[in-house]
Amino acid sequence: MAGDKTKNIMHYDTVNLDDEKNALVIIDQTQLPGRVEILHLTELEDIFEAIYLLKVRGAPAIGVAAAIGVYLTAKKIKQENFDAFYAEFKKAKDRLAASRPTAVNLFWALDRMEKVVLDNKDKPVEQIKKLLHDEAVEIREEDIRVCRAIGEYGLTLIKDGDGILTHCNAGQLATVKYGTALAPIHLGVEKGMNFKVFTDETRPLLQGARLSAFELHSNGVDTTVICDNMASQVMKNGWVQAIFVGCDRVAANGDVCNKIGTSAVAILAKHYGIPFYVCAPTSTIDMEIAHGDDIPIEERPPHEVTEMWYKERMAPKGVKVYNPAFDVSENQLVTAIITEFGIVRAPYAEGLKEIFRKKAEAAGK
Repeated sequence: MAGDKTKNIMHYDTVNLDDEKNALVIIDQTQLPGRVEILHLTELEDIFEAIYLLKVRGAPAIGVAAAIGVYLTAKKIKQENFDAFYAEFKKAKDRLAASRPTAVNLFWALDRMEKVVLDNKDKPVEQIKKLLHDEAVEIREEDIRVCRAIGEYGLTLIKDGDGILTHCNAGQLATVKYGTALAPIHLGVEKGMNFKVFTDETRPLLQGARLSAFELHSNGVDTTVICDNMASQVMKNGWVQAIFVGCDRVAANGDVCNKIGTSAVAILAKHYGIPFYVCAPTSTIDMEIAHGDDIPIEERPPHEVTEMWYKERMAPKGVKVYNPAFDVSENQLVTAIITEFGIVRAPYAEGLKEIFRKKAEAAGK
């Protein structure tokens, strides 16, 4: 179904649940910016494919989609015996977990859903299904609260009129609402502020040019698309006062994994003395991984570089293609990590532990 032409992209929720129609509702981001296509997905394999093919993408949005997807699958399980129900649930969870390897939110959300099942195994299966519904809805609503909080903290680091550079898309299209790296900008717009934003086009899938530029422009933000290799010149020109990026996983030492090319931006920022801020919901912080070298890096198909964006193949047939989807920016390149519980600066190992202490304290209230 095509989107309502009277709306712009900021009026749509990126990920939603239509419980009456047993559907995960998403914007098909592979069609943007050419058209707004709303998908209603009811089958597990369709939801798996949507995550794998980046119809829904962005670490937080992937987590929400997976939570809703595993709930909808559980809802259809006919077994009333707990062990039989759990076996089917686990199959669905494992299938969705195989869709993308790098974004920790995927596993975080699915583990939360599994915990609901295991913590309530003494209850009737129908009641467990209701609890799974409630958890999926809470994960979605929590994402909105988290992104707004990150935006408020991030907004304290910039001022009206600043030039901001971002890489990939960590905006509303990567979450349910607001985004992470673009949340300070969207909230600033709500408050009447103006920014000049430079969006790296971001190879290989062009999320910066296709998605960040699309949502920022739709929201009335002064937006300029630049190729990834132009970032240095833009910084040298003095046009950038701050850099905001999202992340797919943060290690316990503050190393940050984000879309390929982010580490080059971080190195340039260090050279030019520009603050490099990483917007990271605590769901993307993996305290079980000591440093960035241990984060698995997804490698995408070669055709995304050689053919996907061209009428005719761009590179010679038979040429080898190296197409990693992510890279790691070492913690010494990061000025601060912005979470929903505050801003963390080096030393990150201690700072991130304090953030999780605050999170546990908030959960206990």
